[in-house]
Amino acid sequence: MTIFRSAFRLNCLSLLLVGFLVVLTQLSGLQVSDLFFHPFFSPNPNVALLTRTFQVLCAVPVIVCSFSYGLANTMQPRPSKHRFILFSALLTGAFLINEIYRIHLYIGALGIRKLGVSLLYAIFVFSYGWFFRRELKSTPYKILLAGLGLLFFAIGMDALHLKSKILASMLEGVPKLLSEINIAFYYWYVCKSFLEKAFYDQINRF
Repeated sequence: MTIFRSAFRLNCLSLLLVGFLVVLTQLSGLQVSDLFFHPFFSPNPNVALLTRTFQVLCAVPVIVCSFSYGLANTMQPRPSKHRFILFSALLTGAFLINEIYRIHLYIGALGIRKLGVSLLYAIFVFSYGWFFRRELKSTPYKILLAGLGLLFFAIGMDALHLKSKILASMLEGVPKLLSEINIAFYYWYVCKSFLEKAFYDQINRF
């Protein structure tokens, strides 16, 4: 399918850009792990660059899904028909808030291990997939699964606490970045198709 071909090209291009940034970072005298630092002010723009990029990408599904839901609901006020887009906005919005405010770290401070927090997030994702399995099957859901798989892989790498700082940053940071690229691309495509259908339905009513 064309959509999967586009997703493959997007991932290849993303890997090339990441490779270019890695080389550029090393040439500038920084370490690769600097690309994945938590955002803070630095005179060097490469510091935390990919972390900031990841956070920007996290906002894409929230904005796209929220806008699509609001526009479709204005044209055809049918909450049950648009529920999938609404809950997609809520789920990705919760992930964005967690990523910015690091809520999982506060939960960990309460004595709950990271594995327990990850399991809780997995339950939410599984529940979302179960309740909207019909809607998901009508979309290129394999792109979403690839994104989620990469995300949980990155979480697993982080939990291993590898001794090599560079290796740990690459094995966690790159899959995490690619995961959000795929997730953002998936929801952009889904919402685009959703709005096109809503427009056609609206036109056919007249």
